[in-house]
Amino acid sequence: MDLRNLFTVAHFIKTRCQHGLTAGVSKDKSYVFFEVDVRDAWTKTQLCFLDKVEPSATVADIKNLIHKRYPRLYPSRQALKLNPDGRALRDDEILEDLPVGTTATLLCQDLGPQLGWAMVFLAESIGPLLIYLLFFFRLPYIYGLEYGYTISHYKVVKLACICHTFHYTKKLLETIFLYHFSQGTLSLQTMTLNCLYYCGLTAWQAYYINHPLYTTPSYGYLQWMCAMAVFLICEIGSFSTHLVLNRIKCKESRPAGIPYPTRNPFTWLFFFVSCPNYTYEVGACVSFAVMTQCLPAALASFLGFVQMIIWARVKHRTYIQQFPNYPELRTAIIPLLL
Repeated sequence: MDLRNLFTVAHFIKTRCQHGLTAGVSKDKSYVFFEVDVRDAWTKTQLCFLDKVEPSATVADIKNLIHKRYPRLYPSRQALKLNPDGRALRDDEILEDLPVGTTATLLCQDLGPQLGWAMVFLAESIGPLLIYLLFFFRLPYIYGLEYGYTISHYKVVKLACICHTFHYTKKLLETIFLYHFSQGTLSLQTMTLNCLYYCGLTAWQAYYINHPLYTTPSYGYLQWMCAMAVFLICEIGSFSTHLVLNRIKCKESRPAGIPYPTRNPFTWLFFFVSCPNYTYEVGACVSFAVMTQCLPAALASFLGFVQMIIWARVKHRTYIQQFPNYPELRTAIIPLLL
């Protein structure tokens, strides 16, 4: 055999070996692909079967694949679970890290139509703003035709309307220009219930504050002027803390940094609490109740305080988990106590 034939045979053997190795790698790679059986969380009927899913695929990737099969089920509308009573999987969880085999069964729950948080905040602010004004200007059939389109002659009633309008107008402007929102959403049903809750509380307060038989606060001018001063301090403090929070970027729903006080004295509450914006919000609600000396306003303040304690504790816990060097002096919402 001459050298030319020898080189030809060697080249043929080398080519075949490389082809065999490549085929082996493909075979191994295809072997570790996952198969995902997606079923309805309630009926357990199969929605789709996803084959050759990469092991490094995230839950968000799987949601996008489901969305391609079912355009109605956009990713934020889906909740994927491993079992009916389990928690919903996070979008950043990786398929191969889940306690499943190469053939995984995921339960898909339809969360219903979803709305972004910006729309939720706008809806929850516009409703109370408009409803209070309906009672302030005493539309007919609220208090009787003889009081239609009249306004209370008490200064405290007019001041309460100004404060309430200012509060919700400020929230609307902050929502549009200041707030940072995550990619999370809220279901249309939950948002509707929230709007009914806030609008109902507002109507309850406004009915009594603007009623023709309303009685002014017991301590008169001194009481409602002091309460108004506290209200304004809390509103300025709330705006100041939102400016601080606006400078901190968020990674998904988690803060990317620790908020610290600035030279603005209204931000110094950050030395003691994790959520001074909630502290100021509670202060504004309580001062409004004192200003009007209205029992529904006091009850609304109490309910708001309970809800904000829950939100503040969740955020406080998130800060502690996210940042090992988080200031130990801080509490959730009430300095040194809660």
